[in-house]
Amino acid sequence: MARGNERGGGDRRDRNRGNPADDRADSDIVEKLVHINRVAATVKGGRRFSFAALMVVGDQKGRVGFGHGKAREVPEAIRKATEEAKKSMIRVPLRESRTLHHDGNGRWGAGKVMVRAAPPGTGVIAGGPMRAVLETLGVQDVVGKSVGSSNPYNMVRASFEAHKAQASPRQVAAKRGKKVSDVIGRRSDGASAESAVAADAEG
Repeated sequence: MARGNERGGGDRRDRNRGNPADDRADSDIVEKLVHINRVAATVKGGRRFSFAALMVVGDQKGRVGFGHGKAREVPEAIRKATEEAKKSMIRVPLRESRTLHHDGNGRWGAGKVMVRAAPPGTGVIAGGPMRAVLETLGVQDVVGKSVGSSNPYNMVRASFEAHKAQASPRQVAAKRGKKVSDVIGRRSDGASAESAVAADAEG
């Protein structure tokens, strides 16, 4: 009986009514094309060309992901990369929804990146693939620097390694068995421990 009701017209209307919400959820995702290049594969009849795309997506609220796709046409390569990026999204804790909780380092291959939390009004000081990751993540004040490889794939992966190491005061306190206020202490940027605890609770 329940299965029959699910196939009824009422549920069909409910599904149609829910579609706009799904569309709004997708519309909250920001997509950035980081890199696209043409690749060639040698086959029996000669060389076959295709395109490889690297995409970064995020909701600008602490979730970000990246993916790469390959296809004969550019739009299809971008679509594949976007789908993979949405499936691999991670959550990064943000302080006051504008910056990172602490400095971080990431490395992938020959690429190294460093990210530093910054006071309000600093903006996003980073370039290339790092900037795409930080903007889609939703960071408003941060200083980033990359050294070594300029390969966009290495830089994006190194950036994600740095973000995966981010931990909120609540997570650090839980690991150490202490109170959040004991972990935070006095902020170097002038923010009090109480306001930082409140910001962490909101996040």
